Amino acid sequence: MSASQYLFSGVALLMGLLIVLVSGRLIAGPTTADRLIALDTINTLVSGIMLLLGAVYDSVVMVDVAIVYMALSFVSTLYFARHLEGGM
Repeated sequence: MSASQYLFSGVALLMGLLIVLVSGRLIAGPTTADRLIALDTINTLVSGIMLLLGAVYDSVVMVDVAIVYMALSFVSTLYFARHLEGGM
């Protein structure tokens, strides 16, 4: 492994730790909007981890999966935000 692969792996590990920390906000709340923001943050971090691991393992498939995951995450966030406003 090269130095950049070690760096990317370390950053991915750090982002995994951040997911664990943000999961506390997802569970505790206190409001539904806080939980929605925590879920969106987790989805963003997961997408970032996928991109980093795609760079580490030189896998284009991981980048494609991350792009689809980000698109679905964006649509779900819009849906939940609209639901919170009472528009649906």
